[in-house]
Amino acid sequence: MDETDGEADPLDDEGRLLSADDLSRAFAQLMSDETNDSASGSNEFDDSQDLDDSAETDPELQPEAIAVSPKAIVEACLFVGHPKNEPLSNRIIAGLMRGVSSSEVDDLITELNADYQQQNSPYQILSEGHGYRMALRREFAPIRESFYGKLREAQLSQGAVDTLAIVAYQQPIERKRIDKLRGTATGSVLNQLVRRQLLSVEVVNERPRQFIYRTTDRFLEMFGLESLKDLPHGDDFLAD
Repeated sequence: MDETDGEADPLDDEGRLLSADDLSRAFAQLMSDETNDSASGSNEFDDSQDLDDSAETDPELQPEAIAVSPKAIVEACLFVGHPKNEPLSNRIIAGLMRGVSSSEVDDLITELNADYQQQNSPYQILSEGHGYRMALRREFAPIRESFYGKLREAQLSQGAVDTLAIVAYQQPIERKRIDKLRGTATGSVLNQLVRRQLLSVEVVNERPRQFIYRTTDRFLEMFGLESLKDLPHGDDFLAD
């Protein structure tokens, strides 16, 4: 079964419905285990198995014939989205306009969200990690399901839950750091979570190869979160 088709309700390896609180507890336990093991030295893991004709344009549609504002450009950028399906940073958006700073892009996004709220629009702009995404509001989920089908169950092993918890609370995070926190090599689990579109991976260095992991919009939807700020935080979390 292809686990990447549509969103899914997350289940543990015993079939129990998972929640964000389960990630919180898993992360707290992993951080506690790391502290207990620190006196015995850190383990190193082998990274050898890492994831490895111009069209004619109607003159009437030329930019000079259309009143294009910075806010409209920001909205268009977010509508198109990042080619790698990553959050679109304010720096990238600002780079497409003259005389507009990254902080001004943030202000324009705030204005757009206010406009959407006033207009009762079915979409909104979400802040995710280092950038922004345009997303459908939760109350319009039934419309999405009418196109892509009902949510399906996605069973996750305890190792997958632990790995998701680590990435969720410490992203962006390197593969070596994930291995160290889990106390075992995590290549196959990470590959599985990337295939299920719960994590995204980025190569930030070629020699030696370095991989950075982040959670995705699908992760937020599966665990019922509006943003990463909604992740539970407990007093028992240990400092990194």
